[in-house]
Amino acid sequence: IELVTRKRRIKKTRVVLLCDVSGSMDCYSRFLIQFMYGLQNELWGVETFVFSTALSRITHLIRSKDIAGALERISNSVVGWSGGTNIGRSFAAFNREFAPTLVTHRTVVVIISDGWDRGDVTLLEREMRTLRRRCYKIVWLNPLLASENYEPLSKGMQAALPYLDVFLSVHNLNSLVT
Repeated sequence: IELVTRKRRIKKTRVVLLCDVSGSMDCYSRFLIQFMYGLQNELWGVETFVFSTALSRITHLIRSKDIAGALERISNSVVGWSGGTNIGRSFAAFNREFAPTLVTHRTVVVIISDGWDRGDVTLLEREMRTLRRRCYKIVWLNPLLASENYEPLSKGMQAALPYLDVFLSVHNLNSLVT
């Protein structure tokens, strides 16, 4: 007798990218958008957001075969590009509007930011705690971490660190490979 059994269904991990496009990240923004473009066009189910003073969902803007056109559409539609940074308010908007449907216990949230924040640090800490409870892992990629004498002294970075699973540098292509 051959018994028919069900195979366990493989559940895919979802990736959500949140990228800082404020003034302090300006020299990295184009490179990071290209990284997000490549990641979204190669992996299934990637959702992409950028933030500075406000959060913008750009998943639909970079889902194309033309990266130059995607970069132009993003820079024309994102409010606050190269402006100030309010990470806490941006994450609050994400947690309220998008996380309930996009983030589960199988979601890896990748945050790309230098951690410099002009907003309320207690709000940032509260939103990081909320996000941490909801997702599988939080990976924070910081371009300043490449500097050998870097210390996370900014209040925003200090508020976020306890909630991170991975804290890595993202200053060039080689840093993304390792």
